[in-house]
Amino acid sequence: MDILEYEQRLWNKGFKNIAFCDEVGRGCLFGPVLAATVILPEGLVIEGVKDSKKLSPKKRELLYEEIKKNAIAIGVGLSSSNLIDQINIKNATKVAMKKAVLSLKDFNEKHLVPDYILIDAETIDLDIPQKSIPKGDNVSHGIAAASIVAKVIRDRMCIDWDNQYPNYGIKQHKGYGTKQHNEAILKYGPTELHRKTFLKKLLQKEII
Repeated sequence: MDILEYEQRLWNKGFKNIAFCDEVGRGCLFGPVLAATVILPEGLVIEGVKDSKKLSPKKRELLYEEIKKNAIAIGVGLSSSNLIDQINIKNATKVAMKKAVLSLKDFNEKHLVPDYILIDAETIDLDIPQKSIPKGDNVSHGIAAASIVAKVIRDRMCIDWDNQYPNYGIKQHKGYGTKQHNEAILKYGPTELHRKTFLKKLLQKEII
């Protein structure tokens, strides 16, 4: 499949500013879920762009800078761990994606409203034409670019959180439920940034 197939269909129909949206951190035990949205120039292909999970940290950083340099607009949205606990991860992810679309700005800090949104496996509560694409970061160049932006920004946040909570190894596992992370939670208890609804089984197991 052509990596531009989905967006090319829309460009051919006259849509100009197509926004691509993806999230990172959905399965983490710690911290917010983060969504990124990018609008790229028509026909642009940045060599090496693919699903962020298939790239090394160094490669993601290089591609992130290339995407920033070429993008027409970028937006980022967060849903906190508290919100995730309140409304569940699926709904919180949609909120983060909506924020990311609404925060789209160009290099001059001017807000841009997209003509159409291509989203990785979700729909957003916005009155803008959109399409949900399962595994979108594997089949759409633009969604893959959004996945890279989201991953790099959240990974950088993890470094700050690691300094704030040095006992949990956030820099290494990025908040996911690794053995190291689970053992730290059981030893030191959850922080205010942990998703309490994600820890129920782990903490119940310890009680038993």
